[in-house]
Amino acid sequence: MYQLIDTHAHLDEIENLEQVLAQAKAAGLSAIVAVGSDIASNQKTLDIAGKYPGFVYPALGWHPWYIKEAEIPANLAYINANIDRAVAIGEVGLDYHKRVRAVADKELQKRALTELLKIAKEHDKPALIHSRYAWRDAFDMVKETGLKKAVFHWYTGTSSVLRDIIDAGYYISVTPAVAYHEEHRRAVKETPLARLLLETDCPVVYARGREGEFKSNPADVIRSLKGAATLKGLSEAEIAEKTTENARRLFRLEK
Repeated sequence: MYQLIDTHAHLDEIENLEQVLAQAKAAGLSAIVAVGSDIASNQKTLDIAGKYPGFVYPALGWHPWYIKEAEIPANLAYINANIDRAVAIGEVGLDYHKRVRAVADKELQKRALTELLKIAKEHDKPALIHSRYAWRDAFDMVKETGLKKAVFHWYTGTSSVLRDIIDAGYYISVTPAVAYHEEHRRAVKETPLARLLLETDCPVVYARGREGEFKSNPADVIRSLKGAATLKGLSEAEIAEKTTENARRLFRLEK
């Protein structure tokens, strides 16, 4: 059994959480970074972390799917007020899918992300970046903020932006989609082990519409581990050791 860390989990959306976290510990997880999506989600995430100290670590965020102009002051104020209780800012970012842009256009998303990245920089917290179809803009904004620490989670973008992510010292995280998603597989293959983390993004449903479809929970970080090991031609033990070390250092997690 390996010591593993799920660096991106929506625990506030998990049913039967106590049972799921017990399964995660039994599978070898030593920590989970639980991410928030809005004020209610952030509050629930902080509550969960309070119940499982030393195992669940909270990140506070505002997912681009939920951004509304009228709610900018309240969301920023909540995160600012509670940032010292968190190990990161996240989940935050940009999403240029047409359904998302119909609710929050590019400029509104960028305005919100600018403020969230400022909080991350001011408090020296890593930012956990959602960047669907917005890879270049998301990277440029993180870099221009002067943020030293960031994770581009479940990265499926171009190799050119990926090279810039790596050169800037940022990370990407491996999800269970590494088993079948070609763009994600390419990104994992091209990223050095020193810049890799593992995650589940649970409770996301993987392989949707395919054979083997499943709804994820933190124990499925083992799938991320196995996929990364196969792709990179390295042992599971080596991937586990290095990604756990990377996560502990990035998020300043206790051993």
